[in-house]
Amino acid sequence: MALKVVKFGGSSLADAQQFKKVARIIQADPERRYVVPSAPGKRYDNDTKVTDLLYTAYEMRGTEAFETEFARIEKRYDKIIADLGITLDLSDEYKTIKEKIQSDASRDYVASRGEYLSGQVLAKLLDFPFLDAANLIFFDASGNLDEYRTYEALYEAAKHHTCAVIPGFYGANPDGTVRTFSRGGSDITGAIVARGFEAAIYENWTDVSGFLVTNPKIVENPKNIEYITFRELRELAYMGASVLHEDAVLPVKSANIPINIRNTNDPSHPGTIISNVPAPNRDCPITGIAGKRGFSIIHIEKDGMNNEIGFTRRALEILEQNNISFEFLPSGIDTMGIIVSNDKLGVRGEAIAKQIGAAVNADIAECISGLAVIAVVGRGMVRAKGVAARIFSAIARANISIRMIDQGSSELNIIVGVDEYDFRTAMNAIYEEFFPRN
Repeated sequence: MALKVVKFGGSSLADAQQFKKVARIIQADPERRYVVPSAPGKRYDNDTKVTDLLYTAYEMRGTEAFETEFARIEKRYDKIIADLGITLDLSDEYKTIKEKIQSDASRDYVASRGEYLSGQVLAKLLDFPFLDAANLIFFDASGNLDEYRTYEALYEAAKHHTCAVIPGFYGANPDGTVRTFSRGGSDITGAIVARGFEAAIYENWTDVSGFLVTNPKIVENPKNIEYITFRELRELAYMGASVLHEDAVLPVKSANIPINIRNTNDPSHPGTIISNVPAPNRDCPITGIAGKRGFSIIHIEKDGMNNEIGFTRRALEILEQNNISFEFLPSGIDTMGIIVSNDKLGVRGEAIAKQIGAAVNADIAECISGLAVIAVVGRGMVRAKGVAARIFSAIARANISIRMIDQGSSELNIIVGVDEYDFRTAMNAIYEEFFPRN
């Protein structure tokens, strides 16, 4: 039997009805044996996530308002338990958590209790063993995952438990205190558990049916991505696509374990498969389209710069001295453009352009703001002819000028820059070119 590790996000566990959906999903497939839950998320638009309630209680420690605030957390879990109709008393857990918050508990410990309590409830509902992540996930003194201790602990756990609930988001420091993951939260825990238990697949259940070809806030009703490689995922994430954090991918990527993004509210939908293997028999050469506004070009011109040894190095040294990283570096024989995020550049654009101009004795060195960058990503682009021509033609038909073109050596993506006010139109034009609506 192939083993599956399943992670459920906060929206999947927001209330008792969602817990019941999760239980049905797990019970529908005996291969789903190890479960990683998040803390309960929002039940409705103006609701508050349990983790945020815990943060608020932590800020109120030592005040009269603390008990009132923590009572909101108790009420949330007690209602879930009552609505599920299970016998579970968390009063001792509440007491311990409150005492620790009022004494020496760290912010990480407080934040982790949402997953901890959620795991207790789900374990009772499923009649699965509850395994505290603090006994399985370990960090070293520098705050990095201690892979040796972690995977040894998971290996031992697998020998004694054929199924289990393991809360996400946290582990233990070398001194035993709780530490949370800085980014990615329960997604990272799920990936680590999947690797540690040598799962055949890691199912990540959330409130969407996988990844979309592009941002639905920009392109109306875009298609779902059925298959995507880890490399494509990284490229799209880098360009702003709302996907899994890289830290949540690395553990399973290195172990060649696919990720399946699924929708708790639509469990029949196959979602998106993420793996090291390219999509089978896909007609379209591209996988996704992502983009961001908020870039500037430091434009440099100098006759004969291509023959000048060290030209690029001297230009980039100025960025290094100003502690600024660049995004892209398109160049020609006598021109070079350094694409920089406005967040990193701030108000220093013109000053830095002048510094670069002086360092390389440029004919022209200027900073031009108002740029948006779009990435068209796909492994199929390597084999398909005319992909770039189709992208440029689609943008031209939309009466948009291209400000910058860049293509990685892997031919996995093509990057184009357009004026920010043309961003939405360009995104839609590219989408319609490769995914025409019937």
